[in-house]
Amino acid sequence: MDLIKQLTAEFKLREQQVENTVKLIDDGNTIPFIARYRKELTGSLDDQVLRELFERLTYLRGLEKRKDEVRTSITALEQMTEEIEKALADAKTLSEVEDIYRPYKPKRKTRASVAKEKGLEPLAVKILLQEPSFQPQTAATEYINEEKGVATTEEALAGAQDIIAEMISDNADCRKLLRQYMFKFGMVKTAGTKDDMGVYEMYNEYSEPVNRIAGHRVLAIDRGEREDFLKVSIAADNDVCKSILFRHYIKGENSSSAIVKAAAEDGYDRLIFPSLEREIRSQLTETAAEQAIKVFGLNLRHLLIQPPVKNSVTLGLDPGYRTGCKLAVVDATGKVLETGVIYPTLGSAGKMEEAKRITKAFILKHKVTTIAIGNGTASHESEVFIADLLKELDCQAAYMVVSEAGASVYSASKLAAEEFPEYDVSLRSAVSIARRLQDPLAELVKIDPKAIGVGQYQHDMPKARLDESLNGVVESCVNSVGVDVNTASFALLAHVAGVNSGVAKNIVAFREENGEFTERKQLLKVPKLGKKAFEQCAGFLRVISGKNILDNTSVHPESYDAAKKLLELCGYTLTEVKNTQISELRERAEKIGMPKLAEQTGVGVPTLNDIISELLKPGRDPRDELPKPLLRTDVMSLEDLKEGMLLDGTVRNVIDFGCFVDIGVHEDGLVHISEIADRYIKHPSEAVKVGDIVKVRVLGVDLKRKRISLSIKQAVG
Repeated sequence: MDLIKQLTAEFKLREQQVENTVKLIDDGNTIPFIARYRKELTGSLDDQVLRELFERLTYLRGLEKRKDEVRTSITALEQMTEEIEKALADAKTLSEVEDIYRPYKPKRKTRASVAKEKGLEPLAVKILLQEPSFQPQTAATEYINEEKGVATTEEALAGAQDIIAEMISDNADCRKLLRQYMFKFGMVKTAGTKDDMGVYEMYNEYSEPVNRIAGHRVLAIDRGEREDFLKVSIAADNDVCKSILFRHYIKGENSSSAIVKAAAEDGYDRLIFPSLEREIRSQLTETAAEQAIKVFGLNLRHLLIQPPVKNSVTLGLDPGYRTGCKLAVVDATGKVLETGVIYPTLGSAGKMEEAKRITKAFILKHKVTTIAIGNGTASHESEVFIADLLKELDCQAAYMVVSEAGASVYSASKLAAEEFPEYDVSLRSAVSIARRLQDPLAELVKIDPKAIGVGQYQHDMPKARLDESLNGVVESCVNSVGVDVNTASFALLAHVAGVNSGVAKNIVAFREENGEFTERKQLLKVPKLGKKAFEQCAGFLRVISGKNILDNTSVHPESYDAAKKLLELCGYTLTEVKNTQISELRERAEKIGMPKLAEQTGVGVPTLNDIISELLKPGRDPRDELPKPLLRTDVMSLEDLKEGMLLDGTVRNVIDFGCFVDIGVHEDGLVHISEIADRYIKHPSEAVKVGDIVKVRVLGVDLKRKRISLSIKQAVG
């Protein structure tokens, strides 16, 4: 297989693009580095396409490796033929390769292997030929051998039939046809096993076509089966399936063909169908998991790149009843200024007044402008408390309810203990909640992505695949935003391209020992950060107040000379860049001509465009261009909601069948996919994403079950 040609065809790219990309990957370059700094070689492929290409390349290389292993095994058995060689060469999937290998694969003890040990294989081969003159009953007498355990002609014929059944089961062509038929016409069937089915009630006596069942239903059914609420099976028209085998094997009507037919039926019922049923179930689960991982990654990406609330002193409030609400005030850089505990949710007037006094003092003393409230236990009561308190204060503070998913995991982690050794677990959580509002990316990278709460069935996903995908998303987000090398935590630095956890710790240690970095090239003095790592990471690490303004851009050090030459040719200097006095840079560059400038500066046009964008806005944060978080000063309860109400809300999670929207009443409302847009959409992510500020109309409120039904499309116009 020519991998380059195959990838070129699959991704509809130019062969040179794919060849260059594969070489860059094989040379040890990271995906963010390739996407940002090797656009001329890749044809400006974005990091998502690059990751997909890398994953496909890995799969195809694994496929080729498996083909070689199978080829070697069959050759060692002296069974290799031109037909098998061609079948292996043409195989497009691992399952096809395994089907080819199945007849030659060492098997555990089976009925067929026992029959072969009894010397019955020659009889099976003669029966399978189905020659009209051949009489199986007569021929079987020659194989009676009591020492080998064949006492009668019936036993000899039964053993031969077992061998034929396994031979039919091992036929790669038949299995391929049956697999295709079952995928196209099979049905997933479920039956309940308990009187009280709970959340699985809809799957009691349920069926749906294999080729149409939605991924989230596959995962729900799998979970129901694991929890012993459901029995699950694949149903297909057995007569049609068996007829496929008959067409391949039955050559006429005689005593031999009758045995072959019985063997085909037995092989299908006992060997083929159970195997294909497992395979189809596994394929459905794998496909559903991939879709869920994809949606999880998309949600995580949008959550991580939520715009930060900059230059804001923030009060973080981690709600609670008996243990109280934990408070933490952090300054605009995330440094903890003060912590405390209040008890406004116990119902005591004295405790309420004390809580107000402490909280007001915190807000006024530190000039708090934003308040972040965790959405866990006692969140609604805490929200009411803060909303009432803000009415009594003459200040511009506003609040936002923040997801605290994973905050407790982080608070109890080794990382949190190293970061805040002087605070207990509960106060660390309040700090994390405050910082999540200030800079979601910097704070959320400290938490296992699976714990962040924007996925669906994440605990049912293949752990390695989920981790690989989500870590790729985190890496992509961190590098697209850039990292301040002088303030970033070890956890954030560890996600920068080319920087592993050991090097990240070394960067922090170097910073603490030698003071702030004043220029990027000082990174080369960090232990274990060599030239290759520097090449990969330098463009993503910012030195904000350094000697060279270019160090506060995503212009790579390898292009500094090109940037200076560009400025010179356009009549500017680095000093003017620092003072943002180059507003006409692009116009001047285009007047000279981009291709001509690219040639004169020694870089490609894509890189030249990126350099111009960075010089125009040094220190640019791409998140600043996104809609700001929705801050509130008042609060509503579930009981305040009325059908038809129009409200503003924030999309908190996007799933296969809709999205959940926070409208400020503690419980998120569900917008079903049919109520998201006034056009057909295949998936909610086509129209909404996590963090979107949307206008919604209340369709219904179920107070007993605490469920809110919302519509986006009915809120428009």
